[in-house]
Amino acid sequence: MKIKGNSVSSAEPEDPRKDKRRVNIAVYCGSSPGNKEIFCEDIKKLGNWIGANGHTLIYGGCNTGLMGTIADSVLEADGKVIGVLPDVPVIKARTHGGLTEYIETDTMAERKTKMIELSDAFIALPGGIGTYDEITEILSLSSLRIVKGPVIFYNTEGYYDIMKALLDNIVDNGFGKDEYFSRVLFSDDIKEIAKCIEG
Repeated sequence: MKIKGNSVSSAEPEDPRKDKRRVNIAVYCGSSPGNKEIFCEDIKKLGNWIGANGHTLIYGGCNTGLMGTIADSVLEADGKVIGVLPDVPVIKARTHGGLTEYIETDTMAERKTKMIELSDAFIALPGGIGTYDEITEILSLSSLRIVKGPVIFYNTEGYYDIMKALLDNIVDNGFGKDEYFSRVLFSDDIKEIAKCIEG
């Protein structure tokens, strides 16, 4: 595993956010922008909130689509962005150039594990099959209390209504319990999401 980071001068002014509880937030979303402008609008709101409140973005390190937008918006708000990328040429070719820290893993599986290890909270925004793969693993680990942080579906335009229905169906048919999903939030309200993360 290789870790690269940009040095930060110790002479920088004191950060007024230093007394806030800082949270490492894993964000899973599409490497494409989707076909609705509101997807980008909502992810910018989230990124600006992460950066402005002194939290750290943990994400897949890509510079395209919603992934690029979330990184850009955190950086614009003077936040920290950690990109975790596997040693896969097609993915590495899209590495974001402004990452605060770059972590390279050997495989996709190791990438997912590293992101989980680094993170205190987990948010899914609209994305494709890769996003669903990542966030469903988090749901499984959360149900086993291996992951203890909040699991949030940023439900822009009802994008994750189908996931909420799936979880309800699991419980209704006796394959799960409400307590398994007690840390799960579906919301498109940034204030509600912030409260869930910061407590």
